[in-house]
Amino acid sequence: MANYLIIGASSGIGKQLSEQLIEQGHHVYGTYFNNNIASNHPNLKLFPVNVLDQNYALEFLPEILDGLIYCPGSINLRPFERIKSEDFINDFQLQVVGAIKMIQSVMSKLKLSENASIILFSTTAVQMGLSFHTQVAASKGAIEGLTKALAAEYAPKIRVNCIAPSLTDTPLAHSLLNTDQKREANAQRHPLKRIGAAEDIAHIAEFLLSSKSSWITGQIMHVDGGFSSIK
Repeated sequence: MANYLIIGASSGIGKQLSEQLIEQGHHVYGTYFNNNIASNHPNLKLFPVNVLDQNYALEFLPEILDGLIYCPGSINLRPFERIKSEDFINDFQLQVVGAIKMIQSVMSKLKLSENASIILFSTTAVQMGLSFHTQVAASKGAIEGLTKALAAEYAPKIRVNCIAPSLTDTPLAHSLLNTDQKREANAQRHPLKRIGAAEDIAHIAEFLLSSKSSWITGQIMHVDGGFSSIK
């Protein structure tokens, strides 16, 4: 069975993916920032890690890692003229620099795997161009570029892919889905007429970690209810 590191495993997509992977018999090493959850499963071990820290400890990891999944993100939707430069920098630190630091920290462990995979997360807003999305799109656009560059550099040893969801029902999106009216309006914007669930994204992530996706790398996978491609 494989060893996976999930950065941000205590809620949303990271939590769902953790549950799916341990159900398959894999070992998950998950991190949390301020949403610790109790784990009673022997294959799930959780540790506090702040990706914004200059110094953090990853000594809890095994010698070999088969996958790294970086889940931390933010959704800050505001008019461009009201966004300060520090806001862009803070998002970039969390969503891009944090991912880079984690990848660099475990690269030697990934290289020892026979089926190593890195999964990052973007958003449909990068491809679509949506009003009030400049802050999130700027950072996630960098993630998409990072995905392709890493995939090229580490092929054929390590596969690197990115999942770009539309609005998904997770704690991160609570403010956008906290009334029935908001949920229905957002559901109707999607051709499949519903909001994405954490399971929808986690199933794709699980596939990209597995040997079933062994001929897939450098891809931006749009899992968005048809939002980015059809009307």
